[in-house]
Amino acid sequence: MDELTQPATVRVFIALAPPDHAKEELARDLRPAYDTHPHMRWNRIEDWHITLAFLGELPAGTVPLLRASLAKLAADHQPFCLALRGSGIFDDRVLWSGIDGDLDELHTLAADVRSAVKSCGVAFEDRPLRPHLTLARARRGDRSSAGEIAEGFVGFTGCRWSADRLHLVGSNAGRSRGPIHYRDIEAWALGNGNRTGS
Repeated sequence: MDELTQPATVRVFIALAPPDHAKEELARDLRPAYDTHPHMRWNRIEDWHITLAFLGELPAGTVPLLRASLAKLAADHQPFCLALRGSGIFDDRVLWSGIDGDLDELHTLAADVRSAVKSCGVAFEDRPLRPHLTLARARRGDRSSAGEIAEGFVGFTGCRWSADRLHLVGSNAGRSRGPIHYRDIEAWALGNGNRTGS
């Protein structure tokens, strides 16, 4: 992509992502709901993530400023165990899966991520962390569906997995009326600073 076609801004967040086997375990249990509630706007399974800090729309030139701080931060944190557990809704429309496991470590990592972002001079709305995985959104006027689905998954308990990689993620939200897609801008292994991504 040349400079003339690169977007001037990018929507950015920093997150953890469950491994494929943990996502597939939940997706298997959700499959009947996909059929019974096709009007829900289901997130793509490959996009499921746990947001640690949502930075919103940033100038594209700001993103490189975050890389060194986040790489160092990842190297300074050890992997820890999480699991997907239970279900609920936000605002009568947003269906989510809860997070269980080493929540103290999760909150510490999120606090350190937010401090690192602020130290880079990036302003963002610092909302309280509510660890969750967004699964779907009900369309306006259909507020009962998310609650019905959530009731069926309150008792879900997934396998434990290692949260071992920090992701800097960009999305196309707000750029089109199509589905939202996410892509790793960069990712870092926790505990050793090894890097993948562009």
